[in-house]
Amino acid sequence: MAVQRMDHVGVIVDDLAAAIAFFAEVGLELDGEMSAEGPAVDRIVGLEDVRTDFAFMRTPDRKGALELIKFKSPAYDGDNDPSAPSHAPGIRHIAFAVDDIEATLARLQALGAERVGELVQYEQSYKLCYVRGPAGIIVELAEKVG
Repeated sequence: MAVQRMDHVGVIVDDLAAAIAFFAEVGLELDGEMSAEGPAVDRIVGLEDVRTDFAFMRTPDRKGALELIKFKSPAYDGDNDPSAPSHAPGIRHIAFAVDDIEATLARLQALGAERVGELVQYEQSYKLCYVRGPAGIIVELAEKVG
């Protein structure tokens, strides 16, 4: 049996409203906000007394999605380094193709996003830039050249 498709990527955030605003400026569309709690949710995520708010953000072509999740409980007591470098182990960045990288970058910086590195034209293929968004998430912006 083969995978049918990649459905979505889940991202845990501290501020759901700020994350929605950030990814809307990237160009994703809000597809709905919900809450979840109860025994089934506890069993799915392997925690007790889970209460979450979450939102689905979709790409304009409707083929890609992010699930932005704010855990209201239980509290997270672990070490969370929102400034982890781009080469730290784990999921380190999410990439989006954009049509105007400079305009997208300006909108994101107005929301407080910071560049990780520089905006660079890589050979004759793409303009690329890493920015750090909500909860320290690194977002790669890519604009096709030519």
